[in-house]
Amino acid sequence: MFVIVGWLIVMVCVFGVYIFHGGNIMVVLKALPFELITIGGATMGAFVANNQMKVIKSSLKGLGTCFKGSKYTKARYMDLLALLFDILQKARKEGLMAIEKDVEEPHSSEIFKKHGEVGHDHHVVEFITDYLRMMVSGNLNAHEIESLMDSEIDTHHAEEHAAVAALQRVAGGLPAFGIVAAVLGVVNTMGSVGQPPAVLGGMIASALVGTFLGILLAYAFAEPLAGLLEQKVEEAGKEFQCIKTTLLASMQGYNPATAIEFGRKVLFSTDRPTFVELEAFVKKK
Repeated sequence: MFVIVGWLIVMVCVFGVYIFHGGNIMVVLKALPFELITIGGATMGAFVANNQMKVIKSSLKGLGTCFKGSKYTKARYMDLLALLFDILQKARKEGLMAIEKDVEEPHSSEIFKKHGEVGHDHHVVEFITDYLRMMVSGNLNAHEIESLMDSEIDTHHAEEHAAVAALQRVAGGLPAFGIVAAVLGVVNTMGSVGQPPAVLGGMIASALVGTFLGILLAYAFAEPLAGLLEQKVEEAGKEFQCIKTTLLASMQGYNPATAIEFGRKVLFSTDRPTFVELEAFVKKK
């Protein structure tokens, strides 16, 4: 929603001021379709040539998330921490072997079923169960598991940032493709040197629309989307950091209530529940 609002503000301010100062909007509108095809087509071609298919798919998926609200809310984090508390509490009371079935068959586990959205999130469930499985096996200590967690989180971060980098390269290339379109317009104008000044003036104006359009698309549309996607990638990584911190605290001997407090502390302040809120939610669950 805010993306659309931002774009509307840009369009109103840029074109509104141009018209208010006596600019002829018909010159821009007449050249717009041809310049858009040139710049847009060149940009799309370069994007496809510059990226692997997995990055292209990730970029398109990421663009879709830019127009949706964030799923990483305080309620989601409280549910996640309550899920971790339930698992760790069961392991503490009944022993690590008691959670083996929950780990091996999370989709049929009552603990995971009880925690709705988080308990059915494939990435979250896989991350939790993978490291619980290692904890149950008892072959790795806390430092070794922490190193593995960091490696996996870094890998996830790099994969998601590939889409961000691809969009940033698009933003960087758009002004150049705008210049290409403008140069082609100038070449076309120079080939019509015998035309009356009024006609030549219109042709030069149309050529300059290419430069204007390339810059506008880069800094008002592509670059903001890349920045927003980067923020969403960072936000998604915070969930894994919360799980990591909680599980490591448990491995170091802290009780489940204290372990989830460790996890709570790594969350962003805007989404972090208070100690009292989390305690009440866990008790209710």
